[in-house]
Amino acid sequence: MSFKLLKMIAEGEHQRQDFKFCINDSRKIARSMVAFANTDGGRLLLGIRDNGSVAGVRSDEEYYMAEAAAKLYSKPPIDFQTRQWTVEGKTVLEIEIPKSDEPIHLAQNEEGRWLIYIRKNDQNIVAPGILLKVWEQQKNPKGVHIRFTDEESKLLSLLRNTQFLSMNQVTRHSKLPRHKCERLLVELIVIGTVGMEINEIGMKFFLREDTHGTIGNGQP
Repeated sequence: MSFKLLKMIAEGEHQRQDFKFCINDSRKIARSMVAFANTDGGRLLLGIRDNGSVAGVRSDEEYYMAEAAAKLYSKPPIDFQTRQWTVEGKTVLEIEIPKSDEPIHLAQNEEGRWLIYIRKNDQNIVAPGILLKVWEQQKNPKGVHIRFTDEESKLLSLLRNTQFLSMNQVTRHSKLPRHKCERLLVELIVIGTVGMEINEIGMKFFLREDTHGTIGNGQP
């Protein structure tokens, strides 16, 4: 067995690596490809079980399934490169997906819906709506123009006193309308004042450490 492949398998599944026993549905592979492209890039090792043991694949068939995932069930299409590894007569197909220059990729699920996936640790999760608004705002050539009014100060004070709040908690404690909380959070995330922690359960907002004590009380 190649030392490099052995080392990759030993890493297990993580932010930039996913194992697949086989491809029986190109849509499932599209989900991983899109998640990697939308986040940090990564690689799929086809023919590897979840426990890291080698099952092997039929490389030609798996390649065409991966190609369908990248071109038919992802939009825009995903760029990828492949490499074959041979282990005791079994083939492992490595699929490398770079971080995309495109703003957003979507994958089609089993019901035909197009969803945006991101990679979080070893999971592919559906991107929350507020993240999409952050991406859109970051791509806006006009940038963000924010005035630190009482509403912004109230939100920042809340996050300073209670870290890692969900959207429901932010809305409830700030007593601001949900749509206003979301707009303010998007602006504060884009300028780097507020951070967002996302996992398969949901999302939490927090005040970034380098802004503690420097923003608040209505001051820029």
